[in-house]
Parts: sequence; C-alpha cells; structure tokens
Amino acid sequence: MKFKIKKNLLTLLLSLAIGLLLTACSDDKDKTQKIEKASAEPISHKLLNTSVTSAEKQKFEHEFAKQCEQRELKTSTNPDVDKERIDKACECIATYIMKDLTAIEAEKFLTEHENAQSLRIKYENAAYHCLQQDAHPAGPNFSRK
Repeated sequence: MKFKIKKNLLTLLLSLAIGLLLTACSDDKDKTQKIEKASAEPISHKLLNTSVTSAEKQKFEHEFAKQCEQRELKTSTNPDVDKERIDKACECIATYIMKDLTAIEAEKFLTEHENAQSLRIKYENAAYHCLQQDAHPAGPNFSRK
C-alpha cells in the first residue's frame, strides 16, 4: 500500500516538474518581434487635423450612393420596381454620412476602397434616420373606447 502511494506521488511530482520545464522553455521571440514591428511604424497624424474638401465630399457621396444602390439591387427580388425607392434611400444615406465625414474615412473609402468601422456605424445611423422618415401606418388601437 505504501509503495503504491509513493509511486503515485513520485509520478505526480515528475509530471509537475516536466510541465514546469516545458512552460518555462517557451520562445518569446515572436511576441517581441511583433511589438517591435508595431512600434516601428509611425502613426500618420496628417489626416487627423485636416478637413475634407467639398470636392472630396461630393465624390464620396456619389461613390457611396452608387455602391449602396448596387448592393441593395443585387439582393432585391424585383429590382425594376425597387430601383427608384432604393436610389432615394441611398442618396439620403450618403448625404447624411457626408455631413460629418472625416478625412481618414474619405481616404479609406475613396482610395483604399475600404470601409472604416466608424463609417459602418455612421451608415447604420444614417439608414435608421433616412428610412424612419417615411410615414408608417397607424398601429392597432387597444383602447376600449
């Protein structure tokens, strides 16, 4: 009985020692190289202080509305009928976003063809604003009068 306990205890201690050795020998080179690469790239602050010109805003509005229309018409079941409604909604959304467009968002969208996360948030806000302007039918009346 004592021999079994000693054998189990010895096995447990050896397992712990091997586990500690394996974790202590891990290579941290990859982590330090990633940190060095990230800190080596300077952050461009040139776009933070600049405002977007009206020509860039107009170009953004046109391109964004066109992209929105194409995306919505692609998923539409009846594009011929929906085209006018979608054009109007996308123009409203693009105009709404254009009001507080930043230089970084405009550059990412126009030159890099990427949508910044802030642009996605503004799109959802603009879509809610533009699509809620339509008059909704009156809801059910639950009063007992």
